[in-house]
Amino acid sequence: MIDLKQNVQYVKSVGPTKVALLNNLGIYTLEDLITYFPREYEDRRKQKKISELIDGEEITIEARVVSEINLNRIRKNMTILKTIVEDDTGRCTITWFNQVYMKQHIKRGETYKFFGKVTNKYNHIEMVNPVFDEIGKSKNTGKVMPIYPSTYNLSQTAIRQAIENALSMIDGELQETLPNYLLSEYNLQELETSLKQIHFPTSEENRLKARKRLVFEELLTMQLALLEIKGQTEIEEGIGFDKNVKMSDVINNLPFRLTKAQLRVLEEIDNDMETAKPMNRLLQGDVGSGKTVVAMIAAYKAVKSGYQAAIMAPTAILATQHLEEFKKILEPLGVKCALLLGSTKIKERREILEQLENGTIQVLIGTHALLTENVTFQKLGLVVTDEQHRFGVRQRTAIVAKGNNPDVLVMTATPIPRTLALILYGDLDISIIDELPPNRKKIETYAVTKRMEERVNNFIRKNIDEGRQVYVVCPLVEEKEDVDIEEQKSDLKAVKEWTEKYQKEIFPNYKVNCIYGKMKQKEKDEIMEQFKNGDIDILVSTTVIEVGVNVPNASVMIVENSERFGLAQLHQLRGRVGRGNYQSYCILKYDSHCSQVARERMKIMQETNDGFVIAEKDLELRGTGEFFGTKQHGLPEFKIANLFIDMPMLKSVQSVALKIEEEDRGLKQEKNEKLRKLVDNKLQQSIAL
Repeated sequence: MIDLKQNVQYVKSVGPTKVALLNNLGIYTLEDLITYFPREYEDRRKQKKISELIDGEEITIEARVVSEINLNRIRKNMTILKTIVEDDTGRCTITWFNQVYMKQHIKRGETYKFFGKVTNKYNHIEMVNPVFDEIGKSKNTGKVMPIYPSTYNLSQTAIRQAIENALSMIDGELQETLPNYLLSEYNLQELETSLKQIHFPTSEENRLKARKRLVFEELLTMQLALLEIKGQTEIEEGIGFDKNVKMSDVINNLPFRLTKAQLRVLEEIDNDMETAKPMNRLLQGDVGSGKTVVAMIAAYKAVKSGYQAAIMAPTAILATQHLEEFKKILEPLGVKCALLLGSTKIKERREILEQLENGTIQVLIGTHALLTENVTFQKLGLVVTDEQHRFGVRQRTAIVAKGNNPDVLVMTATPIPRTLALILYGDLDISIIDELPPNRKKIETYAVTKRMEERVNNFIRKNIDEGRQVYVVCPLVEEKEDVDIEEQKSDLKAVKEWTEKYQKEIFPNYKVNCIYGKMKQKEKDEIMEQFKNGDIDILVSTTVIEVGVNVPNASVMIVENSERFGLAQLHQLRGRVGRGNYQSYCILKYDSHCSQVARERMKIMQETNDGFVIAEKDLELRGTGEFFGTKQHGLPEFKIANLFIDMPMLKSVQSVALKIEEEDRGLKQEKNEKLRKLVDNKLQQSIAL
């Protein structure tokens, strides 16, 4: 049998340069390459006569070359080749940019098939950079071609060639991964045929059959892995917290009323905490829905039952914010809270660790600093991770290991449609706060092009003069975080450039500062503290401010080049304002030449403030991709399944997984040996993540 783990460098046509580029796409092995699935397909079978060509369409024509190929060198690194082709209905200009070698391949008087995008303006028909075949050949035309997610300097042709060569290597050598009884019962195609047909389909019917089989396997493996994780936690004996400790003791003392949704969620958590089974609950709630107070009340129950609570936040500023809120509510009720950060001074740290170990500190709030070995709890009973997508499973496991099967509450403000969440987070129970406090004003959202810049700047001035503060978020920073060369060449403004422009040209009379990911944590915390205290009028930032910062006086969020952000991220950014008593605004500045999908995002943002509606739309627009960041719960991202379009399959696969688990817990039977391997592989990948 073929070794699927062999390095991709051994695939024909993949040299040292291509290896590095494939690695950039996450392709390291032969297996990675054959499971690098197309994002879409281009149907090159459709053919038209030249006189029928429509502006903007991608189509194949069959035509004879009737002119010499003219080569023009416009400037250094820019060449244009042009020739005229004709059929019995008309003529078309063929143009290639920077493809001098075409001169050797195209001969006057010969007939070829050309596939490309047509421009048809003022009776002048042109096709730019087409691919072509000689008559009788079909390497580039006459068939359905896969289009892959790519990276700078790696062409579609190069990816296709590598995958074609990889598929020829596995020809007749690939071991089936699903048991025969599943293939037969659910009418699934065998693996090797499916892989060949998903990359180079011979018909639409064959492509759909291939996709069905591959999606089935991916979703089934995920479901079985989640059931295994959940099964492990269910076996363990946890803590049954004291039924005489009433959450209402805190609720009745709050200076505000909880929403019905918060009360419902607290009842679910209370029931979990009172059973001996360890709680593993995901708490979803839109920005500003009041998740923190729910965590606070759960911590109170743990402490008054004789245990300690750990609250882990992704940033120092958010952890500090939590401490202020926890102290305000819990300390009058006799609960001692403390803060531990990476920047905590040695003497103070020593005191905190000592008091934690002897039980004096009952609620410890902090960042990744809580994970260090010398942090020892006397009796840890509850772990809360806030903005849990910022923490990997390994980190969640590390903090949980500091107690004896403590209850776990993971919180996120990234809403996921409930039906999907229930299936995706099979290892967690789900609670949702689907209601905002009654006093929250709707954030007015406007999408504008660069032409409105002066009006936007006047609006910023007006708000600052009224005593408010402003966020400006940019997608790029000087260090070029995780962007490819093409993006680096773009004229998008880096944060530092924007800050300088705001300070010197646009707002010289206001206090402007900036914050970005690669700053030292201490510097970031200082700047955020200044902004919170009102010492900065305009804070220019990357998405580092996306999570959890609470500045009630900030009422305007400006997002530069908003077309470069996903919907969920735009919604998170918008949630940074609207936290005080003032009417707040989010202004999305976008490039007028942006894609249709980007325009759709702008429209959705203007129409709704509901995070769950936005989550549905985001999933619909982008597919699964990084939307879920399945790394959130320790599983690699889906390679082919799309949870928006594959929901019916997901539901049926879930029942298949439950049936298999019921009949053969742990997949020990011989008939499930292949499934055992799939699940083990998935769990190993999860640990690696």
